[in-house]
Amino acid sequence: MLKGKAVSQRQRAKTQDRESLTAAWQEIPWTTVHRHVFRLQKRMYQATQRGDVRTVRKLQNLLSKSWYARLLAVRRVTQDNRGRHTAGIDGVKSLQPPQRLRLANELTLDDTATPLRRMWIPKRGTPEKRPLGVPTLHERARQTVVRQALEPEWEAKLSAHFYGFRPGRSCWDAIAAVFQRIKFRPQYMLKVDIAKCFDRIAHTALLAKLQAPPGIRRQVRGWLRSGILEADTLSPTTAGTPQGGSVSPLWALIALHGIEEAITHVYPEARVIAYADDCLVLHPDRAVLEHSQQLLNEWLAGIGLTLNTSKTRMSHTLEGDQPGMEFLGFHIRQYRVGKHQSGKGPRGVQRLGYKTLITPAKANVKAHLAELGRIIRQGQDWPQAALIRKLNPNIRGWANYYRTWVSQATFSRLDHLIWVKLRRWASRRHPHTSATWIHNRYWHRRDSREVFATPMTPNGQVRLTNHNETPSLCHAKVSGNRSPYDGDWVYWSRRRGHDPTVQTRVATLLKKQHGRCAYCGQYFQHDDQLEVDHSNGDRQNSRYNNLQALHGHCHDAKTREHTEYLPVGMRDKHQH
Repeated sequence: MLKGKAVSQRQRAKTQDRESLTAAWQEIPWTTVHRHVFRLQKRMYQATQRGDVRTVRKLQNLLSKSWYARLLAVRRVTQDNRGRHTAGIDGVKSLQPPQRLRLANELTLDDTATPLRRMWIPKRGTPEKRPLGVPTLHERARQTVVRQALEPEWEAKLSAHFYGFRPGRSCWDAIAAVFQRIKFRPQYMLKVDIAKCFDRIAHTALLAKLQAPPGIRRQVRGWLRSGILEADTLSPTTAGTPQGGSVSPLWALIALHGIEEAITHVYPEARVIAYADDCLVLHPDRAVLEHSQQLLNEWLAGIGLTLNTSKTRMSHTLEGDQPGMEFLGFHIRQYRVGKHQSGKGPRGVQRLGYKTLITPAKANVKAHLAELGRIIRQGQDWPQAALIRKLNPNIRGWANYYRTWVSQATFSRLDHLIWVKLRRWASRRHPHTSATWIHNRYWHRRDSREVFATPMTPNGQVRLTNHNETPSLCHAKVSGNRSPYDGDWVYWSRRRGHDPTVQTRVATLLKKQHGRCAYCGQYFQHDDQLEVDHSNGDRQNSRYNNLQALHGHCHDAKTREHTEYLPVGMRDKHQH
């Protein structure tokens, strides 16, 4: 009897401890946490700009040991990252509030690291697969602390023409930079392909470039040498930066820092535009680019890398047998035209005799159409609504990526080809019925046009999204060497609203809310998870007066507060 009472008392004590830790996590003043961390990062960014290395190292040490920085790192890893449910070698996919608080307490930097779990994911557009090294949640949180301490310094150092893996920059900025470079003067383009860039970066060269405080350097060395576990076999990592960690992209940027200067030091007029390991060199003289290729090979050898000569290509934007170049999924080319279609010079007077067009690359169009066809074949026995719900995210995502340039003709052609595939899908389902009956069964008139959709019901209609419904968007390239760490909240919140991947309703909400979260009042940052919330919990009412944009963690907090006052049986219906 006494033993049973003792057990129940211990269980009650554990429950109370868990509840108190949960309450402690939920009551953390996140606005204060965020402001404290960003204030240190902004000071670090400004100190780097003025060359004050001593202050930078002091601030990096302070931030890497800060309690607020550890809390923010844990929240970003366990809550803000909506794709976080991938376990490392310990099998842990998620943490509850008490575990998050304990993890923040345990975060320290040393020279040890847990091995990575090897995963293989398909490469887009090819049958090949690329390796990922998945760290544990504990290692991800430590890596995020280090990234928070290192990124502001390197944001102030990196070239303005580096666009990949950088906060506030995107592939559309890289394409816009190419367009600005060639629009008034045709040039040669050298597309550089670095062979297995992430797998072969020399650790010694990377650590020499890092120049971080000793504690951070030791921890980075430990991560680089942590090893990879695949099928119960632990393999050492002697080179490369395994893809999968939160700080791995920053390591690649640090390793490639200086690649532009290797060319511009010899040829100041050359322009190097890079997105991660995809690099484009532009110059009017072909001989300059041929020599630049040799310079790049010599420079890359210093960090353990080489060029993949079979994939490195040179062409002219206007002249030659095969003018134009594919870069980041776009085809960049200039065409000779008459005076009525010609572009104009810098002052808008002189006619150039050509126009510059940036369109979706043919290989990417073909791969996208093949993927949609695969889904349609796979869904031969699905209900129409299920097929539409599977197709729509693919169509929207692809169209949003390409809508910043000349894509409407491609969109219309894709819509027609999908219509043909859907007619074939419907005919196979009803082989003994007329084409008119099939058309009336699966296509319905809406807004003066026939659309592939389910019949209208009191709960609404499920309709296929067309590519050409995606409005064109003129993308404004990021200004100079601007960075989110410069503290210009207004500039960066406006850019967030003009991101091509942001849905129209989200952009409208951002404009309405002046770039701030409706729950906490903080500006949305470049890496914040943004979600749309139904203010009154009614998911059937999607009018703008019932919608608001929230941080992902703020959305979780609001939902939790709302459901606390509902009967248990009603809670699932009000998750929004």
